[in-house]
Amino acid sequence: MTDLFDRRFLFVIGKGGVGKTTVSAALGLAAARRGKRVLIAMANAKERLSTLLEVAPVGPHNQPVTSTIDAVNMVPQHALEEYGLIVLKSRTLQRAIFDNRIVSALLRGTPGIEAWSMLGKAFFHTKETLADGRPRYDLVILDAPATGHGLDMLRVPRVILDVAPPGLLRREAEDAVALFRDPSRGGVVLVTLPEDMPVSETLELHTALRDELAMPVHALVVNQVLPRLFSANERDAVRSLGEAVSASSPLATLARAGRGRVLREEVQEASLARLAAALPRLPRVELPMWSSPSFQRAAIESLSLAFGP
Repeated sequence: MTDLFDRRFLFVIGKGGVGKTTVSAALGLAAARRGKRVLIAMANAKERLSTLLEVAPVGPHNQPVTSTIDAVNMVPQHALEEYGLIVLKSRTLQRAIFDNRIVSALLRGTPGIEAWSMLGKAFFHTKETLADGRPRYDLVILDAPATGHGLDMLRVPRVILDVAPPGLLRREAEDAVALFRDPSRGGVVLVTLPEDMPVSETLELHTALRDELAMPVHALVVNQVLPRLFSANERDAVRSLGEAVSASSPLATLARAGRGRVLREEVQEASLARLAAALPRLPRVELPMWSSPSFQRAAIESLSLAFGP
């Protein structure tokens, strides 16, 4: 996984609820251990990165969360105005345009503009430099919206290329598409759970990324993987225990719990096998189910080790 962090831009995407923010935080910490300066950019998310890393709430402007990691929760209106300033390079001109109610309403009503404002802001930070010419960030990690909205966001630069006339906006979109499709500079990290529906959605997402968007997928992260407790023979014994124990027995609760665990392990194994068969060459990282009641910085640090020391 070391070469994963040599890229400039990574999309972290998957079905809602699979742990994209957890994975983004773990990737950020792993990259920071390698000396990278990282930006974790969330797209108008229900912000929980601050809880995971035990820092102040993350707002709509870049802010430090560790000595080498910044974070931002991009809100469309703030992102649009900030991206406008980036493009126009003039605060006076930016205010003249965005303070105009008619222009502001027109911009907000333009299909895809809110998604592009967030994506464009995140993309800009891959090019941003410090006074000495060094990149401000070595790696930008975009904690993308859930599958459908995430794909819509990634489609926006291509829509701009289809409809925008030659000019600054089109050049920005061309540069973004070139970066996102370049496997040495950008790409995607898929996140899923070892369950049937998330796996189905992940495989569909992989197909869309490959065939429609021509974007490289560099890794698959399977989150919340349970340790295996029972062998095949033991599973049969646990099932039969439920039939042998009466409902009034003190062992009844234990028998039900055992049957439930057997079922989860079987679903997990089938899901992992399905991913392996469909995506045999895609590097896979399995993150364990975290059993401690506290799921904060220490847990994320531990999970980040799955991406290398």
